[in-house]
Amino acid sequence: MPYSQFTSIAKAKEAFGLKTLEGGLFLPPIEPIVPSSALMAYLAESLQLVASASEKARSEGIIYPVLLEVRRILNRQISLFSGEDFTVDETVGLNGMCDFLLSRSPEVLEIEAPAIMIVEALKADLRTGFGQCIAEMVAAQRFNAAKKRPIPVIYGSITSGTQWRFLKLEENTVTIDLTDYPLPPVEQILGMLVWMVQNG
Repeated sequence: MPYSQFTSIAKAKEAFGLKTLEGGLFLPPIEPIVPSSALMAYLAESLQLVASASEKARSEGIIYPVLLEVRRILNRQISLFSGEDFTVDETVGLNGMCDFLLSRSPEVLEIEAPAIMIVEALKADLRTGFGQCIAEMVAAQRFNAAKKRPIPVIYGSITSGTQWRFLKLEENTVTIDLTDYPLPPVEQILGMLVWMVQNG
């Protein structure tokens, strides 16, 4: 059974022995990052088209360009994977495709540890993606440990492209920020994503 079997937070918690904390922003105050003129021009076009667009269109038109910008800001010292198989432990359901995965490795041919952030794309109700995103974060945590490149925190995001929510996994505790962060403006989202990739 793939990651998509985790259709609720409760299913992920039960499967992996997790605790959850719900609340506000768990990040420190973060400076917004001014995007490149290329990203601004691209979003000016794509944001007009996504109001009723499919999940695929939102992924390609907003989310992927924003994550590429994060990679550019960090001097291409991280890698970005889209729609890659990320099978870590099929026996417990940690298998299947990740919408987006960021790794703190510049290698782009295959996913290398440490994986730092999972981004799950959704068209509508963001709450429906929490269980799957949490399962993928657990997979990243176990992947890093198996590769002997553990990091203290794995970050996650569930997004429609125009609304973003953030999670973090530390040991066996998942902290969920209940705030929806809008895009536009892209500056705040870029600042938060860059901070998480640098501080995972």
